[in-house]
Amino acid sequence: MLRNIDPSGEQFLADLARIQAAGSRAQRSISSGIRVANPSDAPDSVSDILRLCASIDRNSQITTNLSRVKTEVDTAEQALADAITIVDRARVLASQGAVTTQTAQDRSILSAEVKSLIERLVDASRTMVEGRYIFSGDMDFAPQYSVDFTSPDGVVRLMTTTASRQIEHPQGTTFPVGKTAEEVFDARNPDDSLASGNVFAAVNGLRVALEANDQAGIDAALSALRAAGDHLNIMQSFYGTVQRKIEDAIDAANKLDLRLKTELSSKRDTDLAQAVVDLQKTQTMQQAALQARAAMPNTSLFDYLG
Repeated sequence: MLRNIDPSGEQFLADLARIQAAGSRAQRSISSGIRVANPSDAPDSVSDILRLCASIDRNSQITTNLSRVKTEVDTAEQALADAITIVDRARVLASQGAVTTQTAQDRSILSAEVKSLIERLVDASRTMVEGRYIFSGDMDFAPQYSVDFTSPDGVVRLMTTTASRQIEHPQGTTFPVGKTAEEVFDARNPDDSLASGNVFAAVNGLRVALEANDQAGIDAALSALRAAGDHLNIMQSFYGTVQRKIEDAIDAANKLDLRLKTELSSKRDTDLAQAVVDLQKTQTMQQAALQARAAMPNTSLFDYLG
C-alpha cells in the first residue's frame, strides 16, 4: 500500500503539532493567568499545589471562625462592662441606704431601683449574638436565667450547662472563648450553694435589706457587692485576654494566608514575561518551520523518468 505522506512529512507534522501545542499552552497561560491548569501541565507540582490549596481553605475557615467568635467575645466583654457599671450603681445605692438617718420609705424607694438593676443584670446574662445566647455555653439556644424575686439570689436558674467550646489558632492550638452565665453572675460552691462573689445574690441581698429596712443587712450587702465587683472584674479580664488571643490569631492567619498564596502563585500562576517570551518563541519556530518546509524541492522519482 502506498503511503500518502513520506516519513519526513510525518515528522514535520508531528514537530509542527508540538510547536502549536506549546504555543496554545503559552496563550492560555497568558489569558487565564494560570500556568498549571491541568496535571499534565506540571506533574511534579501537582501535589504541592493541592496541599497549598487545602491549607489556604483551612486557614480561610479558621479566619472566618475567629471573626465570628471575635464578635461574640467583644459583645460579652461589653456586657461585662455594663454589669460592672450596674454593680457600681448598686454600691452607690447601698451607701445611700446605709446612712442611719434614712427612713424605711427612703430605703423602699432605693430598693425599687435595685430591683431594676437585677432585671438589667439578668438581661445582660441573656445577651445574644446571631440568635445565640453567648452566656449559655454549650446550650446556647436558650437563656440560663430569668428573674425570680422569691429566690435567695433574685433569679431562677433554668438549666445547668458548661462552656466547653474552643477556637482554633492557625498554628493548630486551641483556646477557650467563653463563660457561662452561672460562672459570670451566679458563682457557686462545689455543693451548689451561693458563693462569695455571686453577683445576683449580692444585688438581691441589697434589695431585700432595703425593703426590710435592715441596717445590718445593708452593711452586709455592701461587703457582698464589693466581692461581686471583684468577681466581675476577673471575668472581664478573662474576656480581655481572649480578645487579645483572637486578635493575635487573626493577625497570624492573615500572615499565613499571604505566605501560602505567594507560594501557590509561584507554583501555579503565570510568569507573564516568560509566557510572552514562550509564545513569541513558538510563533517564530512555527513560521520558520513552515518556511523551511515550503522551500524544500517538491520533486519525486517520477520527475526523472521518461
